[in-house]
Amino acid sequence: MEPIANVNGRRMPLAEVRISPLDRGFLFGDSVYEVIRVYAGQPFLFDEHLRRLGHSLESIRIHGIDLEQLRKRVLDTIAAGPFREATVYIQVTRGAAPRAHGFPNDATPFEFLYVREFEDPYVEARKQGVVVITTPDVRWDRCDIKSTNLLANVLAMQAAKEAGATEALFFLPDGTITEGTHTSFFGVLGGKLLTAPQSPAILPGITRSLILRIAAEQEIPVREQTLRLQDLPRVSELFLTGTTSEVLPIEKVDQCVIWEGAPGEVTRRLQRGYERVSERDAASGGV
Repeated sequence: MEPIANVNGRRMPLAEVRISPLDRGFLFGDSVYEVIRVYAGQPFLFDEHLRRLGHSLESIRIHGIDLEQLRKRVLDTIAAGPFREATVYIQVTRGAAPRAHGFPNDATPFEFLYVREFEDPYVEARKQGVVVITTPDVRWDRCDIKSTNLLANVLAMQAAKEAGATEALFFLPDGTITEGTHTSFFGVLGGKLLTAPQSPAILPGITRSLILRIAAEQEIPVREQTLRLQDLPRVSELFLTGTTSEVLPIEKVDQCVIWEGAPGEVTRRLQRGYERVSERDAASGGV
């Protein structure tokens, strides 16, 4: 099925979308975005994604976006397929205006979304784990904003591809690991589930938050604490989380094999928990 787009409320094939060359999202990356997974025709964790989009919009001072209207447009576009297993991409820019760094006085925000079918590339990887590399975190200091300014992520992901890896993990000068290029990062050390505390250094991952809730329900001890590169030889499990990757075990980081190179029991429990929640959500119609 061909992807279907919705531009400022007008539905059309994605291939027919035209965007002004003066759009500030194109010129400056003056825009924010979200990616939502659709299971059995229902957008998963939809409210959480819209709340994060609202945070991003407020943070970069794009005002006047009706998130409930945007919700309706997403649902209408999914139903127009009708799409069953899919992803939704949403992007809101400050709009088109003559090129100048300061905010324009009269630009109208540009609301763009599209829905496309999703073929899960991680099915086998979730069973056996993936290889990742590490790279210095050279991004800006507001990673909590889901901005389209992703050049550092793009370069890091390309380095991972060239190394035969699935993802790259960012680390700070002191060795602190923050997150992946498009994933959140978890580890198990001393029987506790660890992940970086929420701060402007990481994106408030929607799947990350879900996994923390599932861990609490399963009485898995959790500590929001960073891991450092020097901790990797001591961890018993590592995994990534994300909208499309779900819960993705790590078998090796650079040249360091994690434990025995196989997904651990905590990771497996959280994978099963994720599956139950996504299936229950789809069966209930997203309610």
